[in-house]
Amino acid sequence: MSRDDPIARAASPLELFVQVSARLRERVVFDAAAWSTTDPQTGLVTAPMWVQNLDGGSQCYAYWECELLEETVIPFRELARAATPAGALRRNTGDLPGRSAQYRRLRRDGLMDELRAVLRAGNRPWGVVSLFRSAGHEPFGQADIDLVAGMSASLGARLRAFARPSAAAPVLAGTSAPGMILFTPDGTATSINQEARHYLALLPDGPSEPSALGVRLPIWVVGTAVQARAVASERDGRSARVRIRTRDGGWLVCHASCLSGPDGLPGPTALIIEPAPASDMAPIIAAAYGLSPRELEITQHVARGLATAEIAAALFISAHTVRDHIKAIFDKTQVSSRGELVARLFTEHYWPLRDRPGDPRPAQGI
Repeated sequence: MSRDDPIARAASPLELFVQVSARLRERVVFDAAAWSTTDPQTGLVTAPMWVQNLDGGSQCYAYWECELLEETVIPFRELARAATPAGALRRNTGDLPGRSAQYRRLRRDGLMDELRAVLRAGNRPWGVVSLFRSAGHEPFGQADIDLVAGMSASLGARLRAFARPSAAAPVLAGTSAPGMILFTPDGTATSINQEARHYLALLPDGPSEPSALGVRLPIWVVGTAVQARAVASERDGRSARVRIRTRDGGWLVCHASCLSGPDGLPGPTALIIEPAPASDMAPIIAAAYGLSPRELEITQHVARGLATAEIAAALFISAHTVRDHIKAIFDKTQVSSRGELVARLFTEHYWPLRDRPGDPRPAQGI
């Protein structure tokens, strides 16, 4: 990528969205857009999110509530696995957009077509984008779909790179208890503790939903609660869990589940928000560097200080295979020694050490 390329030039996910959207608009006509990073494990939207020419509050919440609880026409969860990670509403429905619950809501706002894509890297979703056209324009065509689909891998790879740990990232101090927010079965926030207010204050600006609790709830937070309702109704098997990056680069984890009331009737949805534990960050950081499950396993053994022969014995593979894996790990993480690898991935409080909580033994050579 050249430095003239907006993908290479962007210094953050939000800057990436702004610059790429401006460049894309030179080639594809659209009246509004929504760009968001996603949790690569669950595919749920997370911070940051950038919305163009749309109401960043109730309209945005209604869109994601519909996406998770009602939509059956090209939902993002299916695009994440599709051969082509993009689609357009009218084209995919044979110009029968009324089949889409999403369209029936968008039509009220004068929007007549949507082109959406999942931004993938390493077979994981790192972001999503929706482009909208208003009445008076032609529907999105196949050339538009192909163009946006062709951007998926490069944008996904750039978003993945942004998830890599930074030495400057803070370790978030916990409070006396996790943050908790309670929602009624229809999604209305009714209770919040002081810890949740503390963590919400750490989140970056973005689309949010007003509440009667005196705080605005970010879409990534209320979206997690909506996903819990989708899981409870057996609409979606993905976990209601999302990792959220704070303004200063730390990580929070938000997870929710639906409770039962008397006689098995639907009860409130309980949402927890707290500093992301190492066990939550390990798969994210592994994915950010493109490490395979086996490479992650070997990396954790390296952090414990096991020698090559010991790792080989523990995993029932040859020492030669271990060395090949370690060389691949060094290449992906851009380090040249075991010590550098441990410093980059483990001493910044992101990953747990495998099998034992104590300090690792000194790292051995390859």
